[in-house]
Amino acid sequence: MAKSTSGFSEAGLRRMRDVLEGHVTSGKIPGLVALVSRHGETHVEALGTMRHDGGAPMRRDTIFRMASTSKPVGIAAGMILLDECRLRLNDPVEPWLPELAGRQVLKRVDGPLDDTVPAQRQITVRDVLTCTFGLGMDMLSLHHPIQAALQELELTGQRTPLPDPDEWMRRLGTLPLMSQPGERWGYHIGSDLLGVLVARVTGQSYETFLRERVLDPLGMRDTGFHVPDDKIDRLPPGYVPDPETGDFIVWDQAAGGRYSRPPAFASGGGGLVSTADDYHAFFRMLLNGGTHDGERILSRPAVRLMTTNRLTPAQQALREAQAANSEGSFGLGLHGGWGLGMAVHTYRGDYAPVGQFGWDGGAGTSTYADPDGQLTGILLTHVGMSTADSPRLIHDFWTMLYQALDD
Repeated sequence: MAKSTSGFSEAGLRRMRDVLEGHVTSGKIPGLVALVSRHGETHVEALGTMRHDGGAPMRRDTIFRMASTSKPVGIAAGMILLDECRLRLNDPVEPWLPELAGRQVLKRVDGPLDDTVPAQRQITVRDVLTCTFGLGMDMLSLHHPIQAALQELELTGQRTPLPDPDEWMRRLGTLPLMSQPGERWGYHIGSDLLGVLVARVTGQSYETFLRERVLDPLGMRDTGFHVPDDKIDRLPPGYVPDPETGDFIVWDQAAGGRYSRPPAFASGGGGLVSTADDYHAFFRMLLNGGTHDGERILSRPAVRLMTTNRLTPAQQALREAQAANSEGSFGLGLHGGWGLGMAVHTYRGDYAPVGQFGWDGGAGTSTYADPDGQLTGILLTHVGMSTADSPRLIHDFWTMLYQALDD
């Protein structure tokens, strides 16, 4: 069988296309864009349509809601501030985030919000970057008072758009921590908190700093926190299938929808829109040790810090339990470790090797890079993970990517 200079076999790439096409023709996934890249060679599949009932075909430059796959890109702004010593890992964050001063901590994570003890120490920059500052989402424990409070105060962005950063911080400051700073890993909230920290340190909006220092230098022209009018036709509807019937429910339209205008809060945890080629540029920069087309975006040590497991064994066990038992993840997220803004494979539990880094998004996206294989994979859909259809597609995409290797 012929093979390309990248080490992908032509037969393997054809098999990948056939499997992806099968998901589309099943009627469960209206359309997708998949990109695989290795050793300077890129292969893209744009399959299906923008809407579940037909219409315009998917294109290579279709814009998708990145959801939690925003996290790897969003963390880069904080890493630049570390590179420039405008932040230090062990600095307390209180000078910039006074709302987090004098923290109280729940005696029990499932206990009442007024049953607390004082925090043993201040929250540090390291705690925010590693998502161990003391608050996080736990989809297995929505009945706990602290999880209910996060939703009621609209601090997660799941049900309604986030309030402006100052109001978001004010509300966050009314809650106790779930755990002592640095003790437990908690999902998502730290990624949004980092955006507020970056803005207050730099005196710029988080979006402006991210654009000037990361997105523009990488040529990520279609990446941002909303889709302008002249590009809105490239954004498909966002679907959440009914778990009972499988019927497509539109949770966000394109024109007039949530991403058609600038948000009050630019969420580094889940607010970006982007394309396959834009995300390819970002992950290629990480594989290149922080450089892009000869320009340094991040230092090599910053990239290594991002893409190396930062969790203790106890923290890893907690994260694994959340991923394995969360109905909404369907087993995605089983990697072992977490770096900064992304997961890191610490054991070989499927086709992906140890060291692969990246993350998945609840809107139906998956973005990873493999430093040993020097490859990148980007899979973008507009079907949320309310059923197993998107996770199965994501699983099959990564299986087919690795089976296509031929060196």
